[in-house]
Amino acid sequence: MRALAGAPAVRWLCLLLLCAAYLQGGFNKLSDFAGAVGEMRHFGLAPAWPLAALVIAGELGASALILSGFHRWLGAGFLALFTLAATLVANRYWEMAGMERFMAANSFYEHLGLAGAFLLVAWHDLQGPAPAGRR
Repeated sequence: MRALAGAPAVRWLCLLLLCAAYLQGGFNKLSDFAGAVGEMRHFGLAPAWPLAALVIAGELGASALILSGFHRWLGAGFLALFTLAATLVANRYWEMAGMERFMAANSFYEHLGLAGAFLLVAWHDLQGPAPAGRR
């Protein structure tokens, strides 16, 4: 089991799963840029067009850094901060009531966990290569 867990392909697959929402979101926004701009406006973010472009570049670019291993810590750190900022904008459950509050609170705390996972990826990447016996 340790050999499987330490396999580079398994590690990469885990990182792909971690980045999946950002890859899907970035490609969806890229293919429907007007919808991406509308999403920025929906959350009261301005200027909407440049922010939508930055979000797309950030989601796709940071995911590429993580998956390629090139400055993985930077991509993971960016997605951690982006996730925290986005959840503070989109999941303000403390301003809601009823089922909307329940669902937004769940999403809020799930996103905190996701940000924590990205911080863990960044932390591991900054530790450098593991000694031969501990890969």
